[in-house]
Amino acid sequence: MLLNWLSRRLAAYLSKQVTEQSVRTCAWEALEWVLQPGDVLLVEGNTRISVAIKYLTQSTWSHAALYLGPDAGLGAADNGEPHVLVEADLEEGIRPLPLSFYRNTHTRICRPIGLSDHDIGKLVDYSKSRLGHQYDLKNVWDLARYLCPTPPVPSRHRRSLLALGSGDPTRAICSTFIAEGFQLLRYPILPVSLSHSEDDRDCDAQRREYFRIRHHTLFAPRDFDASPYFDVVKPTLEQGFDYRGFRWAE
Repeated sequence: MLLNWLSRRLAAYLSKQVTEQSVRTCAWEALEWVLQPGDVLLVEGNTRISVAIKYLTQSTWSHAALYLGPDAGLGAADNGEPHVLVEADLEEGIRPLPLSFYRNTHTRICRPIGLSDHDIGKLVDYSKSRLGHQYDLKNVWDLARYLCPTPPVPSRHRRSLLALGSGDPTRAICSTFIAEGFQLLRYPILPVSLSHSEDDRDCDAQRREYFRIRHHTLFAPRDFDASPYFDVVKPTLEQGFDYRGFRWAE
């Protein structure tokens, strides 16, 4: 009982906002317009645990949500806005959300290529079957590692720190829920192995990292951004950007 209470208090502490809301880089209407079912929405979080995830993964992105659209049957918020996202939350578990939850947040869209309507249906069914799943937070040591958001670890070993002794709390924080959905479709996120290049002295380190991530099924938000199998979609460009019409202050 005491352990469970301590874990819940730790989770609540780590989920508190510590920085100003990040600035979104596209118009809200453009984001709404361009999103498609199956897209992964990466988020630059501003909580204590977000700071740690961004530091350990050396990335802008600390969180990921799966966009399924208004026709997925995920219910609606109190104001009537449809739930279109599904995400894993440290405190609440797997939950649906309206898109406006991230209205004032810096985001990035990562889009899988070539998914059929059947594939989208499988993603929707999988996500709905996981709604309400609560992560076991009794692993206090797994949570406690995030109390030090920037541990003095060499950059080449920071990502490995996520896998070390990881349990349900880290699976909730990382993108395991979304990664498992794409694995269900046998859709790749990161390659199992990379071709060796004698000109790239970091190639062996990258190969070991990717294999380790796959082995532990711990995917970080940045992996969707880095994946060669997901397209990065820029809403502003998708709407037909013309630099000639850009208004500069004199």
